[in-house]
Amino acid sequence: MNGNKQAYFAGGCFWCTEAIYKNLRGVINVTPGYSGGSLRNPTYKEVCTGNTGHAESIKIEYDPELISFELLVEIFFSTHDPTTLNRQGNDVGTHYRSAIFFNDSNERNIVKAYIQKLQNDTYKFNKIVTELKKFEIFYEAEDYHKNYFELNKVQPYCHIVISPKVEKFKKIYKERLKKD
Repeated sequence: MNGNKQAYFAGGCFWCTEAIYKNLRGVINVTPGYSGGSLRNPTYKEVCTGNTGHAESIKIEYDPELISFELLVEIFFSTHDPTTLNRQGNDVGTHYRSAIFFNDSNERNIVKAYIQKLQNDTYKFNKIVTELKKFEIFYEAEDYHKNYFELNKVQPYCHIVISPKVEKFKKIYKERLKKD
């Protein structure tokens, strides 16, 4: 068995988070999907009702020899607003909430410490509302959501919302990007 690990994050629209993480050296694969809810095998349409409890999430498969869980967490918090409850920008609903689904107590402790640091240093006047929850299950999104940004760059949402976010990310983390 290889030594790859998985991380599960929800930072608003999964098209945005997938587009960011797939660019990182050490990330093997990023899969959009749903996590944190009660409905088994949910569809996008069902999740968007806000009645399933699921958040649009991503599963990140990564090589811990090349990229740390700590860096994945840092990038998570630097590429979305963890202080807005159930929304990211114009995307509103519980399925757009900020959440990290941890695999074990070590991951939970890393995230809790990072949140405390951010709360003390960066977000003194805004409470971080990121949900921290034990990982249970991840459901892959429908195929048309996979690699959405790359396949639909001229679509207005991609052009207006995702492109600027990805460009900002690439400037900040340029030394961590995969080589083309």
